[in-house]
Amino acid sequence: MNLVSELREGLGISWAAIRANKMRSVLTTLGIVIGIVTVTLMGTAIEGLNRAFLKSISFIGADVLYVQRMGWFINSHEEWLRVQKRRAITLAQVKAVEKQLTLARAVAPTTGTMAPVRYKNRRANQVMLIGTTDQFLYTSAVSVAQGRFLTPGEVDGGRPVCVIGSEVATNLFQRESPLGRRLTIGQQTFEVVGVLDKQGSFLGMISLDNQVIIPLQQFAAGFRSRPEYEFQIKVRDLAQLEEAKEEVRSVMRKVRRLAPSEPDDFAINQQQQFLTLFYRVAGTIAAVGLFITGLSLFVGGIGIMNIMFVSVAERTREIGIRKAIGAKRRTILIQFLIESAAICLLGGLVGLAIAWPLTLVMQKFLPAALSLTIVGIALGVSLVTGVAAGFFPAWRAARMNPVDALRNE
Repeated sequence: MNLVSELREGLGISWAAIRANKMRSVLTTLGIVIGIVTVTLMGTAIEGLNRAFLKSISFIGADVLYVQRMGWFINSHEEWLRVQKRRAITLAQVKAVEKQLTLARAVAPTTGTMAPVRYKNRRANQVMLIGTTDQFLYTSAVSVAQGRFLTPGEVDGGRPVCVIGSEVATNLFQRESPLGRRLTIGQQTFEVVGVLDKQGSFLGMISLDNQVIIPLQQFAAGFRSRPEYEFQIKVRDLAQLEEAKEEVRSVMRKVRRLAPSEPDDFAINQQQQFLTLFYRVAGTIAAVGLFITGLSLFVGGIGIMNIMFVSVAERTREIGIRKAIGAKRRTILIQFLIESAAICLLGGLVGLAIAWPLTLVMQKFLPAALSLTIVGIALGVSLVTGVAAGFFPAWRAARMNPVDALRNE
């Protein structure tokens, strides 16, 4: 008998044994079902978190560097006290750095504050007011839905114009077009020349659409006479990001007149910092989830192993008859391995059937779906668990002496 015939015969015998002991098979698979539901939901949740996070930080830009007085992540109170003493970045320094960079495609100085915005009798509080230049369109991920962005002439001349986010446009203008309308920011009036595309929120907490962008000179003249600046640098080629980062660091140290022995008194931030932190947190979550899943599958595997030992004991005489008429050890081994794997595979399918509607509920909160990869992993885990749990009972059955087995009553 060749291997294909043995597999076919083993499947038939295993299916008959499972049907003959329906209740026992169902109870045996409970641990596997729980484990598969856990691993499926965990995989779906991590994939959903990954998609949501990547979408949330996409506005940062993988090829953009952010030069600021402070870093995005501060690890201790002592570090926070130390960076508080750093000198502010001035506009003159930004312009000096821009002239010396060779790997930058665009440089946009920015500064900002929160301010109320009014149009007629409607008002929006706590709007992010950003002062910048026309280069901001290239260094940021914003795109214009209506009208246009700031022009170089408006930036240099300090003309009172603005570009508003989609949330500001909806709240203040409702059914009328914002273009050409004049809104009041603080005590000044600005003409709306553009409306940005909807961007969503950052990490689900900070709205990226609740903002107004004005020329840098207008910001300095009307809101802060000596604002603290930061600037964004879009590199020419993503492959040169690290090289560009080192160039920025070198030029900044020279512009800020730092001695070789002095540490940097500025920070160069980039998207990778958020990705590194996220993957570290996601890895921890995955490790905890895998431990819980592994524990559940281990308990389920022990249950299946015990049931398979019982099955072998109940069918000792059958094993003896089969070996007496010429069945090989391999045939008996395959038969019981298939039975154990089939029980686990059924448990995996039941687990997926339970996890699927739960995934649909999760989709209301995360952009996740039960992908074919996760389904494949779940079924693969079920199969491996079944083979591992059934190996020792199958091995014991395969090594039985046919004479001793036939004597069993």
